[in-house]
Amino acid sequence: MTAEGRTVVLAGGTSAAGNAVARALVDAGARVVATGRSTERLDALRDAGAETLVADATSLDDMHRLAGALGAVDGVFPLVGGWRGGGGLAGQSDADFAALLPAFEAVRATSRGFDALLQTSDAGRFAIVSSTAVVRPLAGGANYAAVKAASEAWARAVAHGFAKSARDAGEPLRAASVVFRAKALEPEALAAAVVGLWDHAAEELNDRVVDL
Repeated sequence: MTAEGRTVVLAGGTSAAGNAVARALVDAGARVVATGRSTERLDALRDAGAETLVADATSLDDMHRLAGALGAVDGVFPLVGGWRGGGGLAGQSDADFAALLPAFEAVRATSRGFDALLQTSDAGRFAIVSSTAVVRPLAGGANYAAVKAASEAWARAVAHGFAKSARDAGEPLRAASVVFRAKALEPEALAAAVVGLWDHAAEELNDRVVDL
């Protein structure tokens, strides 16, 4: 299996990482559908060869609508991110936490919105971007580490759901949920890892943490 011919959704994909992933997938022969909340910020993704749509990756309604419009999807990657931190525990403000929370909300909305389509695919792939801060959380990054830890827990629950559905149906596992974990995210490294998800069988990938 390869990424060629796959339909892949990049939800909240207007970052440098999203652009790199989009270009790599298009180069590999995939159909890329990228969403963002700003038409202007989607321009670079269109230039990369992606189909673009203004939609909120944190909205379950938006993700359900997109899933219904596409009808078939082989990969979903929520790429909403950001960093706020510093100041020890005293510096972990509610405002900073609220600003970081959409990254987790996007993981929830995309996984739920596309769950049925990913399980229908012969090689459905769901993956999130996490951080080594989960392994060694620091006081000055407690908000950030907590959001990333919650996202990892959710992605692992998605992996369990994929495995249970396949087992209950008496069918082989075809969908996989993966956590990419990085200390300092390098867009090109993420792009290569995403494209490579279709080089491996689901049972090799599901519930795995991949260090970038």
